[in-house]
Amino acid sequence: MKTFVTILAGVMMTAMAAAPAGAESRVARRQEYQQQRIAQGVKSGQLTAGETARLENKETAINHEVKADRAANGGKLTAAEKAQVNHQQNVVSRDIHRDKHNAAVQQK
Repeated sequence: MKTFVTILAGVMMTAMAAAPAGAESRVARRQEYQQQRIAQGVKSGQLTAGETARLENKETAINHEVKADRAANGGKLTAAEKAQVNHQQNVVSRDIHRDKHNAAVQQK
C-alpha cells in the first residue's frame, strides 16, 4: 500500500507539472479532476492496486504528451491537440468509471 501511495503522489506531481504555471486551462483542470477521481477510488477501496496503476499509467502518458505538445508550440496546444487530448481523457474517464463500479475491490 505504501508503494501505491508513492506512485499516486508521483503521478499527481506529474499532472501538475504538465500544465504551465498560472495557466488554468480546461485540459489542466480535467487532469486534476481525474486525478481526484482516482484518489477517491483508492481511498474508498473501489479501485484495486492493479486498476489504479493502469489508470495512472494512462494519465501519465497523456500528461507527458501534453507537456511535449506545449513545449513544441510555445506553451500552447493547437485545436487539434486539444481535441486529441480531450478524446484521450474521455477514454480514461470511462475507464475510471468502469473500474470504480465493477465487482473488484481493494483488499483491506
